[in-house]
Amino acid sequence: MARACGKKGMPYLFSGLIASGVAAAVLFAGRMAAIHLEHATIPSTAPELFSLKNQGLAFQRAAAQAPNVLLLYGSSELLVPAVPEKGDNFFRTAPTGFQVSPVGGGGANLLVMLQRVGALGSDLRGKGLVISLSPVWLLKSGSGLKGYEANFSAMAVSEMIFGTALDFELKRDIASRMLIYRSTLENRPLLEFALRRLASGRWLDRVIFCALWPAGKVQTSLLELQDHAAALNYIRHKIKPAPQPHAEVLDWSKLIGKVSGTKPSDTGPVKNAPSFDAQIIPGSRDVAFRSDMNASPGWIDLELLLRTLARVRARALILSMPIGGDFYDHAGISRSAREDYYTKLRALVQRYHFALVEFEEHDEDPAFLIRHQSHLSTKGWMYYNRALDDFFHGRVPRS
Repeated sequence: MARACGKKGMPYLFSGLIASGVAAAVLFAGRMAAIHLEHATIPSTAPELFSLKNQGLAFQRAAAQAPNVLLLYGSSELLVPAVPEKGDNFFRTAPTGFQVSPVGGGGANLLVMLQRVGALGSDLRGKGLVISLSPVWLLKSGSGLKGYEANFSAMAVSEMIFGTALDFELKRDIASRMLIYRSTLENRPLLEFALRRLASGRWLDRVIFCALWPAGKVQTSLLELQDHAAALNYIRHKIKPAPQPHAEVLDWSKLIGKVSGTKPSDTGPVKNAPSFDAQIIPGSRDVAFRSDMNASPGWIDLELLLRTLARVRARALILSMPIGGDFYDHAGISRSAREDYYTKLRALVQRYHFALVEFEEHDEDPAFLIRHQSHLSTKGWMYYNRALDDFFHGRVPRS
């Protein structure tokens, strides 16, 4: 009787195995088709900045693997519509042989960027990419919670912590910073539990994390499939026509000279701008400025980002927008105090042997930024563009 039941159940077992195999084959074929389209349409998607590119990894990975695309990670400076000279627009037709692919969103900070870099891992090995720094991240002691929440990507974090690109010690330090932003983990119990095990550093928690690893990889694979499906849908319904390549010989001195007298565009009221008295004694707020700068957690995140870039062996350029010096002069913060920022930034980046352009000579140039914000003007973007072009072609970036 038992033998008869066993024989009767065998067809169902084989049917289940066949069905599972067919389902796996369909998913694999769909994934490969999506990846093929992501790479085939990179001339169209690379210059565009859209939510799916920022939150997912499919379009970032395709850009990282393309030989004629330069990834540019930044924040709200990538979104200002009033500046047609932005890098993504300026290099849209690949005038010097490459396009710029912007990735970022309003409020995106260094911790967000390092998660993307850590998630892409080996895809960035030897690949040139650019980080656009906003000085405000390194001058204020605030957490920037809203911006972090808006740009948080569960997929990027899952790929980073359950991937093999980063060593355990680096993951531990990153996890410690991420746990400060608990709101992003409230509905993600596996991620939160794994991050707590990483952050503790105890040997038992490390064993538990290793035991979690298979479940984490399954979660990452599911998120990756969702990302490819969303990318495929975007390509089918929202993709724009690819720009026609147009090679040019650019005269950077002429281009920069042409925009140097341009008045920065007015983008409306400055949000979260500090208010200052009408008359302040010069240098009277230097002590507070230096204290806030040295206490800023942004320096921790910047070093974690540099460690991550070094670990994945990316070829990186760090661009820092200058401080709006004329505004800070009026606020009672001297040039001498602001020079501490540039000095500290240079020392940290040089420790990891990455290229840096901090544009310190434009500290008191009112035409470089839009209304003293961390937004580049037409002139500022033209200087950025020259640095991007120099870097992509292996030249020393100029400031």
